[in-house]
Amino acid sequence: MPADAGPSLDAAKDVTRIDRIGAHSHIRGLGLDDILEAKARSQGMVGQLAPRRAAGVVVQMIKDGSIAGRAVLLAGPPGTGKTAIAMGMAQALGSDVPFTMMAGSEIFSLEMSKTEALTQAFRRSIGVRIKEETEIVEGEVVELQIERPATDPHAATGGKVGKMVLKTTEMETVYDLGQKMIDALAKEKVQAGDIITIDKATGKIAKLGRSFTRCKDFDAMGSNTRFVQCPEGELQKRKEVVHTVTLHEIDVINSRAQGFLALFAGDTGEIKPEVRDQIDHKVAEWREEGKAELVPGVLFIDEVHMLDIECFSFLNRALEQPNAPVIVMASNRGISTIRGTEYQSPHGIPLDLLDRVMIIPTQPYKKSEILDIVKIRCEEEDIEMEEDAMVLLASLAMQTSLRYVLQLITTAAVVSQKRKASAVEVQDIKRVWGLFQDLKRSTDFLTEYEQSFMFHTKAEGGAPDPAVPSSY
Repeated sequence: MPADAGPSLDAAKDVTRIDRIGAHSHIRGLGLDDILEAKARSQGMVGQLAPRRAAGVVVQMIKDGSIAGRAVLLAGPPGTGKTAIAMGMAQALGSDVPFTMMAGSEIFSLEMSKTEALTQAFRRSIGVRIKEETEIVEGEVVELQIERPATDPHAATGGKVGKMVLKTTEMETVYDLGQKMIDALAKEKVQAGDIITIDKATGKIAKLGRSFTRCKDFDAMGSNTRFVQCPEGELQKRKEVVHTVTLHEIDVINSRAQGFLALFAGDTGEIKPEVRDQIDHKVAEWREEGKAELVPGVLFIDEVHMLDIECFSFLNRALEQPNAPVIVMASNRGISTIRGTEYQSPHGIPLDLLDRVMIIPTQPYKKSEILDIVKIRCEEEDIEMEEDAMVLLASLAMQTSLRYVLQLITTAAVVSQKRKASAVEVQDIKRVWGLFQDLKRSTDFLTEYEQSFMFHTKAEGGAPDPAVPSSY
């Protein structure tokens, strides 16, 4: 074979899975112990001990089902971990509890009314656990025979036929297989020694694993093979199946003929109140019959100060509903104007709504905590960095902002790779520091060359622009 016939196997790359690294992808939970005490550094969380403990209390109440229709506000300066705490709450609650995230400005860009957008967000945050019993056949495949019968060439083409022997610890039965069941078995790659279940209503086949009696057949299995015990009792049995859906998904499916497809397309449109009333009535019937239970989840609204007075009034009323989820809001505003009015209020939220809210304040990070965050982000992004460079980044964060410094990690890694270094050093941090400006240096640049820019406006009396934080 010629030397340039193709790339060598050593050059091949595994592209079966690509993980995108986000701003909060390192968050695994709230970092609390069994008595809800916050650890200094755990599950990707650093510092903010009191806010994390308060969030842990809220999470525990949600899990116990003892809190619904409440509102929590995470209030603090930018870069103090408000969204990180909300992400930690989502991780701590698990996948069974609905957790909906949205930005305050999101509802103004949707092609529907503001109250409809909030209603849909509310109903996305309320889950319904639907319980149903189904008949299944569960057993170990002892023998599987599939054959195509010889047919007369002038007659119609004959399909595949076969037999399958299933057993449990107490009985064994032979089943005749038709074309549809044979195709389903072939799709799941079922063979002798597998433990399978067959849904009698739908014919769906699920492979649970291999029988322990075949655990010595190492040449006929892969490294990820799962071994299970042979089922006990009879082959046919009734099993309770639990499906968890949200009220919004039920709304969409029942609001239009192609409702199920609309879930994937995202084009749900406005849903009539009559449809929601009928669904609420039906869900209430299921609850009385013991077929379903409601799971109030969490609706997280980031930058909640971007909502206007109409949205705040809607939230006030919606929190009084019996099936309302827990609303977690985040705001980095001080005393500011309520959108849609000329009045000012703390955090840009009306006072009557603030009366209903449990406020969790977040404090700026200390230098040692910022150093821990930098280390965690380097681990998450798989970047080698010298200790001196990390300390320099922590010092820069105290002068500028944590968000700006975290952006320098990846850019400094690229610079160090270009000079073929094994780790990011102080000189790489200084290089990207000179390439990318922070807010203070950018403001100084604008002030120095203000006459060269178009449409430049300055605050009255030559004072600095109030939009620039005083810490700069």
